Amino acid sequence: MESIVIVDDEKHYPLILKEVLAEEGYSSYPTSSGLEALDIMRQEKVDLVLTDVKMPGMDGVDLLSKIKEINPDIPVIVMTAHGSVEKAVEAMQKGAYTFIQKPFENEALLSHIAKALSIYRIVQENAMLRDAISSTYNFGNIIGKSKTMKALYEIIKKVAPANANVLIEGESGTGKELVAKSIHYNSTRKNNSLIAVNCSAFAESLLESELFGHEKGAFTGAASRKKGRFEIADKGTLFLDEIGELSLNLQVKLLRVIQEKSLERVGGTEPVSVDFRLIVATNKNLEKEVAKGLFREDLYYRLNVVKVSIPPLRERKEDLPLLVSHFIKKYAVESGSLMEVRGITQEAAKLLFDQQWKGNVRELENTIERAVILSSNEDIIPADLPLTIRQNIGLELDLGGIPENAGLAETLLSVEKKMIQRAMTLTCGVQTKAAEILGIGKSGLNQKLKKYGLDK
Repeated sequence: MESIVIVDDEKHYPLILKEVLAEEGYSSYPTSSGLEALDIMRQEKVDLVLTDVKMPGMDGVDLLSKIKEINPDIPVIVMTAHGSVEKAVEAMQKGAYTFIQKPFENEALLSHIAKALSIYRIVQENAMLRDAISSTYNFGNIIGKSKTMKALYEIIKKVAPANANVLIEGESGTGKELVAKSIHYNSTRKNNSLIAVNCSAFAESLLESELFGHEKGAFTGAASRKKGRFEIADKGTLFLDEIGELSLNLQVKLLRVIQEKSLERVGGTEPVSVDFRLIVATNKNLEKEVAKGLFREDLYYRLNVVKVSIPPLRERKEDLPLLVSHFIKKYAVESGSLMEVRGITQEAAKLLFDQQWKGNVRELENTIERAVILSSNEDIIPADLPLTIRQNIGLELDLGGIPENAGLAETLLSVEKKMIQRAMTLTCGVQTKAAEILGIGKSGLNQKLKKYGLDK
């Protein structure tokens, strides 16, 4: 049931209108002043405001301005007497839906209300749709609608409000820092700092000072006390990228800070308490690093409270159209080129789809940025893409996994299965097109899909 606030300083008028609206199935709040109406709007769900324009204290125009501060989309219908039409026109200029002159027929008022509410419903539905698309396909700046990405969004939503340590695993270029930012900015610490450190960017001695800080005179050049990143991240989040590059010596010190929530600056003896949430990322398999003795097992388990794995781009190619569209829009604005690029041709899109993208989303973004800058058309064409992409006519056939001692028959079956998988990937599962690529009939493809268990 939609609700309407009625504002009029005439004693009985709001009550009369309440009865009229009730007969049409609306609930309403009759009030005699703008202040009372604003109080209701802050506490209740309101879909429309019906207000007189001439009232003592706060008049209808002033009330309109206050309403728009609370909800800029809500429709406001202004009621006016013959001598206050100019005020009603002013209200229209400031965002009122319409005005109706007293005395009016109830049917005319109800018609205005019905139309205004219809438009308001559309506005609300569009807002809900944008939110739904954002939450489903775009978490922060992470873009994708594949099953693996939807699963990633769910993990982020669940882990963000907690205070647990998070380990993010993924190949270079998959967007590990974006995931860290999404976790932080959806957490209770979002109003405090997110401090990022790339552990591979510093020599060990410099990284120790960078993380833990140092006291004056701790080493040559230490002219004053310096806070480390842990202290700067107090009450916020510390993101340590490439954690697999941390030396065993610094791993011991990091473990102590995690356990004690305190540290000693380089050259210092006094413990410094720190309150931080730790998110780390790596493109290495830390379990294998532990087995090799290159990463401490106790630290690994401290970090791996929640593991978030980001799939490589080659495993979620159904997200390519979304990513390409996003990057085209982004760089069409930033490039400042004479021709505004708006899309991509089917031929160019297929070339992108055929790539393995070893550099993942970062490589794709760089490719689209280059194409937007160089393109002289509204759509990116194959000639706008790098030569290495244009020369890659098809998706490379991955023959890995076939045993070296496999017989000819077993090898041929393995190759056939991989060719079918590649064709289905290239065509996004469209069997007719996959059959054309393979040079066989659709019925023959169906039989082979069942044979290899690929029909599911």
